[in-house]
Amino acid sequence: MNEPRQSSILCADAQGLHRMAYVEWGAADNPNVVVCVHGLTRQGRDFDSLAQALAADFRVVCPDVVGRGRSDWLADPTGYQVPTYVADLVTLIAALGLDPRTPQVDWVGTSMGGIVGLALASMRDGRGHSLVRRLVLNDVGPAITADSVQRIGNYLGQPKRFASEQEAADYFWSISQGFGPHTPKQWLALSRPQIKRDGAEWISRYDPGIALPFKAANAATARIGEALLWQRYDSLTCPTLVLRGAESDLLTRETAEAMTQRGPKAKLVEIAGVGHAPTFVAPDQIAVVREFLKPS
Repeated sequence: MNEPRQSSILCADAQGLHRMAYVEWGAADNPNVVVCVHGLTRQGRDFDSLAQALAADFRVVCPDVVGRGRSDWLADPTGYQVPTYVADLVTLIAALGLDPRTPQVDWVGTSMGGIVGLALASMRDGRGHSLVRRLVLNDVGPAITADSVQRIGNYLGQPKRFASEQEAADYFWSISQGFGPHTPKQWLALSRPQIKRDGAEWISRYDPGIALPFKAANAATARIGEALLWQRYDSLTCPTLVLRGAESDLLTRETAEAMTQRGPKAKLVEIAGVGHAPTFVAPDQIAVVREFLKPS
């Protein structure tokens, strides 16, 4: 496997500055850019298979959202929220050297990364333009089930130490079986970027502090958040693709079908045998995204 280029940018937060790491694939001067953003506890190398498949046609940029992967951790964990992530990704897009007259990117967002993309795509500049040209929402929408929130909350923010990479991979599989079938080799490849050495052991590459704002949410704030996200979704005008794991406990079929009728009237594709969320390792999943994003 060819290795991607690694880089980072400096971003501002309420307490000062932090660095956000990212990798990129494909020609650095390709004006067709895809930004791929991961889920809540994951990191940008989740998209290696998809990025390699897209690299002939796109410059593919895969950040580690702050607090994850190789990016810095925030001094104040209450900052681990969508507005911070949106601001950081705007900083990243500005740093990519795109045409300032039309600085648009395509967006592939899994779970949390999809929420960030939805929020960013709904924002307009002074000329009424969005930074997002085409939007892929991977197993996420404006409404998120209480069951999935409880499931994620059961493991989020709990520091774990592992004696080996394989032990870490086995643990991640125990909390991620919704990702669907993977070979042992595929799963180990997805798991390795999730961990780093700490002495003789291995630990996860995310700040346990990301659990603080997640667990501070309640039914009332969830209702407000859902209403705001539907409002933002209804304002979208960009072509939108919704992928749903057919067995997802986070994105219900009812919500996904509503997304085909409201706002941008998204195209919906369900992935059989997968829950939350498709990983874009399987060729059929990659093909769906390639077809949607293919340059005109």
